[in-house]
Amino acid sequence: MLASGEVSSVELLEHFLERNSSLHNQINAVVTLDVERAKELATASDRRRANGEALGVIEGLPMTIKDAIAVEGVRSTGGAVELADHVPDEDAEVVSTIKAAGGIIFGKTNLPRWSGDIQAFNDIFGTTNNPWDLDCGPGGSSGGASAAVAVGLTPWEIGTDIGGSIRLPAHFAGVCGHKPSFGIVPQLGYIDHVSYGLTDADVNVFGPLARTVNDLELLFDIVNGPRRDRENGWRLDLPSARGDAKELRVASWLDDPDCPVSEDVSVVLEAAVDAMETDGVTVNRSARPDIAFNDVRTVGQPLISAATSPGRTEDELEALHEIVSDPSADETLRMRAAASTMSHRDWLLLTEKRDRNRRLWADFFNDFDVLLAPVAFVGAFEHQHEGTLYTRTLTVDGRVRPYSDLIVWTSQFGYVYLPSTVVPVGLTKGGVPVGIQVVGPYLGDRTTLEFARYVELLLGGYRVPPIALI
Repeated sequence: MLASGEVSSVELLEHFLERNSSLHNQINAVVTLDVERAKELATASDRRRANGEALGVIEGLPMTIKDAIAVEGVRSTGGAVELADHVPDEDAEVVSTIKAAGGIIFGKTNLPRWSGDIQAFNDIFGTTNNPWDLDCGPGGSSGGASAAVAVGLTPWEIGTDIGGSIRLPAHFAGVCGHKPSFGIVPQLGYIDHVSYGLTDADVNVFGPLARTVNDLELLFDIVNGPRRDRENGWRLDLPSARGDAKELRVASWLDDPDCPVSEDVSVVLEAAVDAMETDGVTVNRSARPDIAFNDVRTVGQPLISAATSPGRTEDELEALHEIVSDPSADETLRMRAAASTMSHRDWLLLTEKRDRNRRLWADFFNDFDVLLAPVAFVGAFEHQHEGTLYTRTLTVDGRVRPYSDLIVWTSQFGYVYLPSTVVPVGLTKGGVPVGIQVVGPYLGDRTTLEFARYVELLLGGYRVPPIALI
């Protein structure tokens, strides 16, 4: 529409601002706006288009960015009170790349403190609601991003994902999300602790959320590539998809006794795979990598906890040391505490186990092209702000489950650096969205996107939440 002149950049920006004004009190997704500068940039973009001088493929497209990503001149907090008034003096690399392609950043979206929860609330901006059920959260940590995309406050978003923070919000809010292979989208400028910005967090990635898979791939193509300090010696040349979607070798792993999937979600996932088989796709439902499922608890989640440890305060670290030395402490809490305070030697030994598992996944993907899996064992759940990721519980199908089980199915693939594309496949009987993970081999991002596009076409993909029909 921008390219054809059907709409101007200024008009499109005004459209998104009006939608935000109409829905903000109900959703609370876009928490910081940069209106005046965005209007100036949109006006300049329209002038360039009129003169045939468009900067790039998204010239003049207004969009928002998760508040865990630094944007020059715009309050960027990471959801932490320590940075409540922080205004970066330079962009994260991914932001500068988007701007170079013509994109206009007009706002920042909500998240939990240091991106450390499956919801989007913090002491600065409050709580973001799920557009499908305002009593529930839109997932996290990129929950403001998923809610904003779902109700059309922004065309697409860049989120971050270390334990599922792109994939879980896509699932809960009913949009598409892509977690890239680790290391192929620069993440300098990630606000995960006070002295952020100079290193890449292990496991973490930056990636797109959007309403369609085509939009995911377009934004992914803009932001992937080497870090700026490596451009003189490195380039990224991702392999093409391994074939057309219906030619791919497909496996599914839709449930596991270690982290059972709720009946509501299971019904939708099984129906999705049934529909693929009816459409002529052969799905192997029993193939598994030669890896114990619960390695995610003993290897994956400790590595993730270690990667997020820079965000811990000194008081928090002292409390974690006390938990480690308390034999009566909850097992999951002790794991988190030990992982957040582990020695470099212990981290290296865990990394060795991770590398062994990466080889086993590579062996699996010699025989298969994609693996279908749940995103989470439940759909959207009611806001729950007391306690922490490791102390809360959820009651599902009459059983009390650890809240931390929410990140098991996403961490399973994230800690071994695999790409995963999430696409909506239906609604539960309670009327909330369900997404499916399409996982592929390392650097097989084109393959997961290709199959996700097929699933979207077969099952309908994104649906407009009723609240967004304004």
